[in-house]
Amino acid sequence: MQCMLFAQENYYTVVAEKGDGIFSMLRKQGLDPVKHYEEFIILNKDDIKDGSLLHIGRNYKIPISEDSYKTKGVQVSTTDQEEKPLFDAELGKMYHKSEALKDAVYYLIAEDSASAQNHFVADITKNLAAELLEQGATVYVMGNTEEQEQEVEVDQTQMEKLGSYIDAINKRYLQHQGKYQRLLVIRANGILQSGNLDVSVYHHDKSEQGQRLAENLQNVFKKNSAVKKSEINSKTFEDKSTLFLAKNTLPAVSMITVNKHTKKSTENAIPVRSDKRAFANWITDGILKDYAELSLEE
Repeated sequence: MQCMLFAQENYYTVVAEKGDGIFSMLRKQGLDPVKHYEEFIILNKDDIKDGSLLHIGRNYKIPISEDSYKTKGVQVSTTDQEEKPLFDAELGKMYHKSEALKDAVYYLIAEDSASAQNHFVADITKNLAAELLEQGATVYVMGNTEEQEQEVEVDQTQMEKLGSYIDAINKRYLQHQGKYQRLLVIRANGILQSGNLDVSVYHHDKSEQGQRLAENLQNVFKKNSAVKKSEINSKTFEDKSTLFLAKNTLPAVSMITVNKHTKKSTENAIPVRSDKRAFANWITDGILKDYAELSLEE
C-alpha cells in the first residue's frame, strides 16, 4: 500500500486497494477503526460513495494519531538509536482488545545464544509485543536478530551492547516519566525445537517492582506447567551482565530464561509446552495481573 506524508497536515494518504473498506484501511494503518471512523469520514467526505464505500486506486487521508500501533509499537536500533514501526503487514490482523494497559510502557529485550539458527525468542517477543499493543500499551523492542548477528561479526562485547540498551531505554523512560514502566528480558539458551521447555523467572534482589512482576509471571507459568510443581519460586539475578543491566536502567527489570527440557533439567525450572503463541499469551497474562494489582493498590 502506497502512502504519502504531509508534514504540515494532521494526516497522510494511502491508496485504496481491492477489498479495502474504511475499517480494513484504518486497521492496516494501525488505528482503532471504531475510534477513528468518524474522523476518517470527515477527512475523506468527498471521496466516499454511498456513505461508506471507497474507490480503488484513489488516495485517502489517514489521521495521524499518537495511539497508532505504528507509533506505540517501535523497534529501536541499538547501533544508531533509530526507531521504526515494529509491525507493518501484520497490522491488518491486529485488533484493539482493551485499554487495560494504556498508561503502561514496556521495554523488551530478546537474547538468543543461537540467533542465527533459532528465532524462537524473537518470535515470542514479537507475539508478546502485539498482545501488549492490543491491550493499549506502548512497546519498545530493543534491537533485533539481524543486529545481533551483525554485532557478532564486529566483535561487539556484551557490555557494549548492554550499554547501548541502557542509553536507549533510559532516554525513553524519561520521556514517559510518571507512567508504569517495566523492562523484560527474554533469554534463550541453546536451540529450542519441539518438546517441552524449561522456564525460569528472575528479578533483582533490590527491586520490589521487578520481584512483583517476576512472581506474577512465575505464577502464570506454574498454572500452565506441563508438570505441576508447587515449590518453585522466582530467582534473583546472579550473572554479571544482567546485574549490570538491572543496576543501570531506570525501569524495574525482570527476566525469563528458556531452555530445552531434558532429564537433567533443574528442579527449580517450570516445564511448559513449546508453543510460541501460548507462551506470549502467558507472559501477557502475568503482565496484566501485575499491572492490575498495582492499580488496585493505588
